[in-house]
Amino acid sequence: MSIVRSKTFKSGNSEAMRLPKEVAYGDNVELVLVRSGDVLTVYPATATLAQMAARLAKLPAPPTVERLDTEEIPERAGL
Repeated sequence: MSIVRSKTFKSGNSEAMRLPKEVAYGDNVELVLVRSGDVLTVYPATATLAQMAARLAKLPAPPTVERLDTEEIPERAGL
């Protein structure tokens, strides 16, 4: 996974961002941008769900996985 930094700039009346070559998609590639709070996700518009799942499957596994608590919480009377 590549992590790079870039800055926004004005291009006409739009805000633009340069994609460094380490993460660039090439010329004339239509991209989908999804913003969720401060997180911006960018992916090719032609990518199918199966292709995205295959790419995710190729990512390395995390060193540890946090487990949810399995302890039962007792019911409290009157709540």
